[in-house]
Amino acid sequence: MSDDDNTARAPGARRVLEAHGLVKRYAGVTALAGVDFDLHPGEVHCLVGENGAGKSTLIKILTGAVTPDAGSIAIDGEDVTSASIRERRERGISVIYQDLNLVPQLTVAENIFLGSEPRTRLGMLDRAAMRRATEQLIADLGVPFAASARVGELGISLQQLTATARALALGGKVLIMDEPSAVLGGKELDVLFGVIRRLTAQGIGIVYISHRLEEIFEIGDRVTVLRDGNYVGTSAVADIDQAELVRRMVGRDVVRYENLDIDTPKGAEVLRVDSLTRRGVLRDVSLTVRAGEVVGIAGLVGAGRTELARAIMGLDAVDSGTVYLDGKPRRVTSAAKAVRLGLALVPEDRRAEGIVPMLSVRDNAALSMVRTMSKLGVVQFRRMYRRVGELARDLAVKVPDLRDPVSGLSGGNQQKVVLAKCLASDCRVLIMDEPTVGIDVGAKREIYSLIGTLKQRGLGVVVISSELPEILSISDRILVMSEGRIQGEVDPRTTTQEEILHLAIPPMDALAQGGAA
Repeated sequence: MSDDDNTARAPGARRVLEAHGLVKRYAGVTALAGVDFDLHPGEVHCLVGENGAGKSTLIKILTGAVTPDAGSIAIDGEDVTSASIRERRERGISVIYQDLNLVPQLTVAENIFLGSEPRTRLGMLDRAAMRRATEQLIADLGVPFAASARVGELGISLQQLTATARALALGGKVLIMDEPSAVLGGKELDVLFGVIRRLTAQGIGIVYISHRLEEIFEIGDRVTVLRDGNYVGTSAVADIDQAELVRRMVGRDVVRYENLDIDTPKGAEVLRVDSLTRRGVLRDVSLTVRAGEVVGIAGLVGAGRTELARAIMGLDAVDSGTVYLDGKPRRVTSAAKAVRLGLALVPEDRRAEGIVPMLSVRDNAALSMVRTMSKLGVVQFRRMYRRVGELARDLAVKVPDLRDPVSGLSGGNQQKVVLAKCLASDCRVLIMDEPTVGIDVGAKREIYSLIGTLKQRGLGVVVISSELPEILSISDRILVMSEGRIQGEVDPRTTTQEEILHLAIPPMDALAQGGAA
């Protein structure tokens, strides 16, 4: 039945949430095949598995967004299998998705009570009551910030906490957190983990989903593994190590990717950035990339890494500095011009910036080719789609039909479609911003191998990543950013994670200046 025969389920302990034998099929494809799951009050129960393992389907069934074909769900012993989303919320199930679904123009309090605003006896909006309730929710989280602040002006960690407070506003017993750390790092992660510990101390049960396996061992009490829609097993986190967890997730041992070509000669310089500056964001940034080289850029959230990528691509204006391509100075003023000059970007947020969800896989991949595949204003669709098919095969995009919507693919396959779109433009320099965020361990390995292949083909590749083991394993050189500038360059063969973090953490005087500002 499972790798550990369910010994971690602690029979007899009270369960705030129970699911038994959940089955869900879509058009002949089994998304869940008899999955069991339960949650005790005050615990963190982690849910892991590769993309396509069934995690999202399980969440949707638990929250009432999807009805199972078979199986049962109970909250505090009461059957809720047929209950609606609203009814389950009223019984205490809340979920925070990776897309926080906040309204940036509204305040923290307005976001928390959106759709359930308190009213006075005269039917008017009771802003005072809303503010008091928000301040109490924020106090319970233990991280003070203003209830009156506009959400769009907050950092991502405070937006995450706003979404958490909103989920708890209905008196939640169960909080489902879907990849909450995907865009967090450093101190922001510490804040998130502190909030989670505070909530479990209050008796709230948390279902925690993450591809960052180190987090499972940091905050998890139990971990359940799904694979290909099947329940693999549940273990106490203390009784399993990372290697065994990965084996259960993928059904095989995953060998760490190693950059075997790090010592091979590199080609000519394809990209040079000279003294790029944007007030308050980038400070005198210079770097070079050669053909057949992978340059990693490490740093904490807010270091300016994404802003650097956007500036190089012409998405954000700069105050000074020059971008050179193949040794020639270029004025890159738009993404379209960047693509024409041989630059391409795999953005950090592939859902919002990398794909068009309502379009098919082939149309998404073909977006960068429409201009070059047109003759006298007429798009040569047959030739264009043939090229898309070749790229899909080369990148091993797993999809039954290239005409299927890209929104139906797993995160790893969506990322391959974004990569196909970039390669279709015949770029010479590829910038990849967090290329494996939200991607399972098996798909990560595939992305690493693809990067190695592109390097062998002579592309210059820039990889921005918050995962230090990742950037150490795939880079030829690593540049470390902090406070909008490059603090140093390290050799991945000889450096350590500690050295990178030392460079990435702003010096105390810089922190003091930032606090004073």
